[in-house]
Amino acid sequence: MGKMYNIKPINLLQGEKMEGYLNSLTKPKGSLGEVEEIAIQLAQITNEDFPEVTPPGIIVFAADHGIASEGVSAFPQEVTVQMVHNFLDGGAAINVLGKQIGAKVEIVDIGVAADLDRIGLHRRKIRHGTANFLEGDAMTREEAWKAIEVGSDMATSVIENGVKCLIIGEMGIGNTTSSSAILSALSGLDVEDVIGTGTGITTNQLEWKQQVIRQSLQKRTPDPTDPIDTLSKVGGLEIGGMVGAILAAAERKIPILVDGFISTVAALLAQRLYPEAKGYLFIGHRSMEVGHEHAIMLLEKKPILNLGLRLGEGTGAALAFPILQAATNIVKEMATFESAGVAEKI
Repeated sequence: MGKMYNIKPINLLQGEKMEGYLNSLTKPKGSLGEVEEIAIQLAQITNEDFPEVTPPGIIVFAADHGIASEGVSAFPQEVTVQMVHNFLDGGAAINVLGKQIGAKVEIVDIGVAADLDRIGLHRRKIRHGTANFLEGDAMTREEAWKAIEVGSDMATSVIENGVKCLIIGEMGIGNTTSSSAILSALSGLDVEDVIGTGTGITTNQLEWKQQVIRQSLQKRTPDPTDPIDTLSKVGGLEIGGMVGAILAAAERKIPILVDGFISTVAALLAQRLYPEAKGYLFIGHRSMEVGHEHAIMLLEKKPILNLGLRLGEGTGAALAFPILQAATNIVKEMATFESAGVAEKI
């Protein structure tokens, strides 16, 4: 059994107070649409009249997947290592977007299949990638809890350094296969409904990927009522890391900006473990992965952006962050009808 989290329900009264304040600003009532909904949710999360989301912090969890040996990905497994080096060199999309929003990007080796030792890398490896879940469980229950703990430690550390909004991302060849298997197990949806081409496989590869997942689920029989059973049987170490990061941030009343398909599946696992965690989540965007829409619907959320993205790394969440920032600035800086001397109604 892993660590227990004390996640309080979000404060709905603070949200009502925020709604009243938004209605006093110099604009027609509700005219900023979803930006106002974001401001209300931020008030509910932080319990503050003037919520803050800056500075944001980005944590990218990197791990490998044994299932990649079944040829389910368009890229070879070595790409995980190569991309970790790219992150540390500052050359990946998440580095560029992180810089744009003033976020420090933390890279965590939670289960890369190779040994990495570089300055700036958080070395928290639990094992050298998961096992091939077509042949056996991806990891033990203990390893799944350890992954959650690593994610929790990382989030706690960045929050203690002053981060006001947590962006989670991942890197791991084969992780759309793992996420599709988790989603199918948790939702009861057929594999065909939750699986797409990942980062660009062919139709034949897609059919093979579906077959691999279907067979794996039949063999592993993950328990849909037990998120840790599902994570350990068909999950990934980086997915576990993101679950822990979400739970630690929710416990500290920090808004969590979730990225695409893989991190939304992690959010779903977090919500199944602690239903109250859902109130602390924002979905940054709707990705091109077909399963993403199902995962978002299960969380009863509305994605902020829809830009046809399918990269991961936290990129969609980093792109959505300025919308959260805009919501807080509107509340802080706009005049009220009274202060501006503007007539409210004719």
